[in-house]
Amino acid sequence: MISIFLILGSLVSTLAGASTEYQAINCRKHSAVLTDFGGVGDGKTSNTKAFKAAIAELSQYAADGGAQLIVPPGRWLTGSFNLSSHFTLFLHKDAVLLASQDEAEWPAFPPLPSYGVGRDEHAGRFSSLIFGTHLTDVVVTGNNGTIDGQGAVWWDKFHQKKLKLTRPYLIEFLYSDQVQISNLTLINSPSWNVHPTYCSNVLIQWLTILAPVDSPNTDGINPDSSSNVRIEDSFVVSGDDCIAVKSGWDEYGIKFGRPTQHLVIRRFSCISPDSAAIALGSEMSGGIQDVRAEDITALSTQSGVRIKTAVGRGAYVKDIFVRRMILKTMKYAFWMTGSYGSHPDTGYDPKALPEIKGISYKDIVAENVTYSARLEGIENDPFTGICISNVNISLTQKPKELQWNCTDIQGVSSKVTPQPCAALPEKSIECPFPEDRLPIEDVKLQTCSASS
Repeated sequence: MISIFLILGSLVSTLAGASTEYQAINCRKHSAVLTDFGGVGDGKTSNTKAFKAAIAELSQYAADGGAQLIVPPGRWLTGSFNLSSHFTLFLHKDAVLLASQDEAEWPAFPPLPSYGVGRDEHAGRFSSLIFGTHLTDVVVTGNNGTIDGQGAVWWDKFHQKKLKLTRPYLIEFLYSDQVQISNLTLINSPSWNVHPTYCSNVLIQWLTILAPVDSPNTDGINPDSSSNVRIEDSFVVSGDDCIAVKSGWDEYGIKFGRPTQHLVIRRFSCISPDSAAIALGSEMSGGIQDVRAEDITALSTQSGVRIKTAVGRGAYVKDIFVRRMILKTMKYAFWMTGSYGSHPDTGYDPKALPEIKGISYKDIVAENVTYSARLEGIENDPFTGICISNVNISLTQKPKELQWNCTDIQGVSSKVTPQPCAALPEKSIECPFPEDRLPIEDVKLQTCSASS
């Protein structure tokens, strides 16, 4: 009876509602609307059971062309729910998912194996709002529908140390392949917004992510121990790093041993007065390699691209390529930190030194900057192969006297103003940027349709 109801309900919805086209890695043969499963969009009624019932029913069509669940106009209060393979969650432009503020609507999970402990509280973590694990071909998209994390309650609990578990994220997939997250507005997440972890072939595009600039740990997009990832055409205002590239924490990340690699970031804009447009680390103990960032704009942001690591992290950050950045009103144009010393526990190995090498920046214009650069390697473990070329930095009216603060680094520079430190001597060179294309760059989207 449920299947008959699903088909008839979807047919009626299709006939009654206007069809909307959208771009996705795959279209779906079957379709249903949340109201077919008792969803109520009044902003007060919990829809957690409706989402779970809809996904359970639609998951039966995974082998028959897949299915999509359409969230129509309305305000849909919900706790955490899990998606399935060959599945699309589509949010209408006038749909708002409201994250429940009732902790009972958020299942408790153990810590991620590459972290060993929860980041807020060691005991574990709450499930993310939209979640999935071991999935293939999963899409979360819309025509700019909104996901509202209603994070203020969580931020207050965090500040008041009233949490027993780590705060939930908005969208998170684990151990999944062929993931698309696109065409959405995400606001007021309890913590991180988008967190693909142990994933491959991930496409993230056309997102607007907004949080107060003083909100705790509201990172925008955090690819974590994931490979072949493309992030593009997105805008983030955040209380933390707009993009934070990660791969596990100290001894746990070293043991898990899964890097983030082959990552493209392009046409990306950020506002974050206390953090970075793009951070590499600080949890990078599985390694970070082959990151290509271009056409980045940062406004009123603490730093452009920041490398964060420390003794005990181990692993590496290498083969990092950045070009065509516009930076306006920055504390630092360039920042590398070898003493970012937060650790999960006392079990980290003080002999686990990170390898930081092959870091290239070119074609950058920065305005109203306080410090040109703060580049701090690790004693007896210098950061090497740093290349900075074709950079013009104009300073604030009250700049710091020491513009290039360099310790334990090695590299070269070319056509950089103000003149870099002695550790970056002038050479007649142009810093490299790869000419090949990653497989994720050649993924073509299909034109699909949704009716609500």
